[in-house]
Amino acid sequence: MLIRGTHFSVIVILNLAHESMKQKLSKRRWAAGILTHAGSSCLLLLFLWVCLLLHLVACTVSAVNSVSGEMRGLGLDPRDKSALLEFKSGLQDPSRSLSSWDDSASVNSNNWTGVTISSWNRRLTGLNLDGLNLFGAIHPSLCNLSFVETIVLSRNHFNGSVPLCFSLLRNLKTLNLGYNVFGGAVPQALAMLENMVQLDLSHNEFTGGIPFWIGNFSLQLEKLDLRFNHVGGEMPVSLYYLMSLKYLDLSHNYLTGILDEFHQDLVYLNLEFNLFSGTLPCFSASSQSLAVLNLANNSIVGGIPACISGCHVLTQLNLSFNELQYGISPRLVFTDKLTALDLSFNRLSGNLPRNIVAMPENSDLLLLDLSHNQLIGNIPETITEFKNLQALLLSNNLLTGEIPESIGNLTYLQVIDLSYNMLSGSIPLNIVGCFQLLALKLNNNNLSGGIRPELDALNCLKILVLSNNKISGEIPLTLAGCRSLEVVDLSSNNLSGPLNDTITKWSNLRFLSLSRNKFDGALPSWLFSFESIRTIDFSSNKFSGQIPNGSFNTSSNFNTGGFIKADFIKPSVLISDLDLLVSLMMAEKTELIFSYNLSTSTGIDLSDNSVHGEIPPGLFGLQGLEYLNLSYNNLDGQIPFDLAKMQSLKALDLSHNSFSGPIKENITSLRNLTFLNLSYNCLSGIVTTRQGYWRFPGAFGGNPDLCFASSSDGECEDRGFAAEPRKTFSSRNEIGQSIWIFCLSAIVSFYIGVIALCCSAQTRSYILRTKT
Repeated sequence: MLIRGTHFSVIVILNLAHESMKQKLSKRRWAAGILTHAGSSCLLLLFLWVCLLLHLVACTVSAVNSVSGEMRGLGLDPRDKSALLEFKSGLQDPSRSLSSWDDSASVNSNNWTGVTISSWNRRLTGLNLDGLNLFGAIHPSLCNLSFVETIVLSRNHFNGSVPLCFSLLRNLKTLNLGYNVFGGAVPQALAMLENMVQLDLSHNEFTGGIPFWIGNFSLQLEKLDLRFNHVGGEMPVSLYYLMSLKYLDLSHNYLTGILDEFHQDLVYLNLEFNLFSGTLPCFSASSQSLAVLNLANNSIVGGIPACISGCHVLTQLNLSFNELQYGISPRLVFTDKLTALDLSFNRLSGNLPRNIVAMPENSDLLLLDLSHNQLIGNIPETITEFKNLQALLLSNNLLTGEIPESIGNLTYLQVIDLSYNMLSGSIPLNIVGCFQLLALKLNNNNLSGGIRPELDALNCLKILVLSNNKISGEIPLTLAGCRSLEVVDLSSNNLSGPLNDTITKWSNLRFLSLSRNKFDGALPSWLFSFESIRTIDFSSNKFSGQIPNGSFNTSSNFNTGGFIKADFIKPSVLISDLDLLVSLMMAEKTELIFSYNLSTSTGIDLSDNSVHGEIPPGLFGLQGLEYLNLSYNNLDGQIPFDLAKMQSLKALDLSHNSFSGPIKENITSLRNLTFLNLSYNCLSGIVTTRQGYWRFPGAFGGNPDLCFASSSDGECEDRGFAAEPRKTFSSRNEIGQSIWIFCLSAIVSFYIGVIALCCSAQTRSYILRTKT
């Protein structure tokens, strides 16, 4: 019983406990449900708030856009519009570049040329009129553009001075007035523009000195460009300490003083074509930033400090045309970032450096110019390891030895100039590996051997100059493959044999000199067949036959003439030397631009050969010819009558031939003619003053049957020219000269006798006794 009762009680208790637990669980579930419902409500409210916020933002943006659209529709602020129109009214605009600047209601000022308008307040913030061919002065109305930040007026024809009221443009950050005709001192008004970041006054006519305030008027100034002006004096000390400065170009001025160390991290520094002196600084403060350093054409002295190679990001270094001397230190080793190194036209001595760049095989070096120095020794093989090299210029030094065979490894080379050295040996065969070569100048050395037939692989070659060497043999037939040749100078060698048709393949030829060699045979029929030819020089060879009577109208240079002012031409100029200037300019980081200027006179020189026969009439009808030298040949017949047509002619030498007959030509119209030599021929007859030959009295020596008629009636006064030029003219004064010599001798003898008598003791005592 008890057991059962107890068991029942336990069961009842357990049942009660179970019910109690159910009730608690039910309450908890109810509470959890309430909490869950409350959380969902909060998330819903949060979502609604986000949606509302996005809606408000969208409405705001729409409203702003609507307002901006309305403001754009309104165009430029009337105050700025009025200032621009007033500025335009004072300009000449022949190209109608500012035709869009119209105040009519139908024209929207948002489309005005070069105008940038703020979308917030309709005020002008930028004015860019670069290269619009505008003329005139800057009108002070521009000073009313109080919100302007950028003014670019470059590459026009603006003149005068910058208005003083420019000092009111306190928001101005960029001012570019380059490539105009502004003059006077650097504008004082700019000293108040404390927010200036870029100031470009280049290519103008500013004078005076650089103002003292230029280095501290704006602590934000990053670029200052004053190149190509007439500014002189010393550079302000403040520029050495302007910490914000990155780009400084003061080139092509007259700045003086000792070059000091810069204390900011410059990126670009160009001071070329000035008068700076002193020694080279190390540019230590810019060692991690300086990329371009150009100090060419100054008066910097001393050696090149090795510390300058500590500029680790340097890409271009130009120290040419200074007075640098001593040897190049072996510690002067640049990083592989260097693309151009120009140390030419100095007095550097010693051997060529073997290690210019730390790792030549990885170097970006494109241009290496060590020409016009006093460097000695061989060309080191390490130079041929610069795989990207495009120009190797080592001319005008004292280099010896042979040209390295490995030069053919430089497959990107465009220009090789090793002229004016003492190099020996032959032209290396491997040079044909430089298949992109445009100019090869090896003249004035001691090179021997023949011209390599394999050079025909250089089908891009434009300039080939091998003159003044000891090269022998014939011109190879294979050179016909060099179809791009324009300038060929093989003069002063030991080349021989007749000319073949190889040269006719050089259809772009402008200059051809084979002078002072041993060529023989008849003059080729194609001699005057080149369309662009300017100079032909076959002098001092063994050519025979007649001058080919070909088409003289082929060359535009020979036939295009005009009335030009003549420079005085000496007889030696008749031997035409090559006047060639090769220019190289950095275009990109990986490219050089090649160009050349041929300044040689337009002319033909066939002198000192064995040419015979008459002169083809067409040769004297070339209006563009500046000189013609046919002297020292066996030419005969009469001088053609077309000489007066050669309006560009400056020099004519027909001496030492067998020309005969009278001189009928009138040269009065040849205003450019400054040298004439017809001596040692068989000319006869009378030369009158009306023919214009009185300007060249010594031009007819050695023509015994020729005489001058100075009177108007044509009566001959000077007959029978002497055997030597000018002797007849000097004999006129022989009597007068004898009288002067006699008088001078008598006077000298008299004074010598007086001095001798006065120096004698007996004479002195006799004179003293007489006085007493």
